[in-house]
Amino acid sequence: MWYEEKCELCGECLVRCQYVDYDEEKAITQIKELMEGKPAEILKQCVTCCACNEYCPTGANPFDLINRLQEVHGSLPIPEKMRKFMDAGVTAPSALTKGDPSKPVLSLCVMDPFLPADAVGGGMFEGMTVVKGGDYFCYLGYVHIGMDSPLEANAKRFVDALASIGAEEIVFLHADCHAMMSKMPEYGIEVPFKVTHLIEYMRDYLREHADAIEPLGRKIAYQRPCASRYSPEIETVLDDMFERIGVERVARKYDRDSARCCGGLFSRIYPDRIKPMMAENVQDAVTAGAEAMVFLCPLCMGTLAKPAAEQGLKPIFITQLVRMALGELPFP
Repeated sequence: MWYEEKCELCGECLVRCQYVDYDEEKAITQIKELMEGKPAEILKQCVTCCACNEYCPTGANPFDLINRLQEVHGSLPIPEKMRKFMDAGVTAPSALTKGDPSKPVLSLCVMDPFLPADAVGGGMFEGMTVVKGGDYFCYLGYVHIGMDSPLEANAKRFVDALASIGAEEIVFLHADCHAMMSKMPEYGIEVPFKVTHLIEYMRDYLREHADAIEPLGRKIAYQRPCASRYSPEIETVLDDMFERIGVERVARKYDRDSARCCGGLFSRIYPDRIKPMMAENVQDAVTAGAEAMVFLCPLCMGTLAKPAAEQGLKPIFITQLVRMALGELPFP
């Protein structure tokens, strides 16, 4: 939600944006135009990475304003194929595989087809009830095609579908789903179960199974997904988890609050601008000495796995990495 009363017109949100080159004066001018509901230039330049919300020092959430106006003005040239891909989320076949009722439920959203075959397995997920498909689609992905309204319009449906499972705790594999849950208070929707991020769940599992950990002793680059901007507190949990499994998250330019979007959709819309930035992101990981690129988002992995591998970086989904440290999978 955009909080106009919190905005101090400092311009920092757009000055720090990696996808435009605005000085303070231009950034402030753009924000003023947005506040007036005008089709400001930033609406077409924005690649929906959500970083400006994290950059805003007062918590005004400028991305929420940008995204709403992108929809109002139809600012992004989204290919019809991509719109249909997003709309297909809710029609994906749904399934509920019942497990031990004393364990948390694992929600895969509609990410199951995009996950590596061995991503969800082993002791961490054994016996869990697993839900997937359109009934549990979170809708947050619509922000990446410049649309804000489907989130609020379908938020209660999303929560109600999950609540109908009757679980006390639900673990969200997809960062988008966890981010969507964080928006429920602004929609006035009560969530009747405990919401747990995948990283929190894995860190806690590792705490309880410390004797099973075989430290990997590897250097990895982490590809932070855009949805993680909604839950920056997870970064410290992630660092704790990496330390427990004996991997070094290399210090590099395009990580943490300076992380770059994977590029996915926007490499097709603005290839001349975005593809070189994707290449810089991968090269940054190589230069920092990483052996692998680790992904939390399956779609980010689908976008960057091949370019990473071509540069000698092993693409690894984050659950695979933890399973490697538990001796369930070999490090490639």
